[in-house]
Amino acid sequence: MDYQLVLQFVASSMADFDRLVSLETKLMEGLGESGIVDGHDFESGTFNIFVLTNEPTTTFKQAQDVVLREGIPNEMRSAYRELDGENYVILWPSGLTEFSVV
Repeated sequence: MDYQLVLQFVASSMADFDRLVSLETKLMEGLGESGIVDGHDFESGTFNIFVLTNEPTTTFKQAQDVVLREGIPNEMRSAYRELDGENYVILWPSGLTEFSVV
């Protein structure tokens, strides 16, 4: 896999954490061959789900479908980078100008 896709959510409570861990499991099932869920982190009010993929845009669309289907209320941000890169390419939302993983 050449890219790391990051799905990022605001999360400040254990209820948010539990909901997003459940989403992570649904993504493992829903992405099929498009991507491999590579874990998560939860700090500074942010929950990140990491996905390894060769097709970040296609995998993002599949992930976004899962998020919508699960009715996750947290606003999602998403970007990807080359595995050995540092600069993120923002996918969502379209007006977002900065993205970082803390």
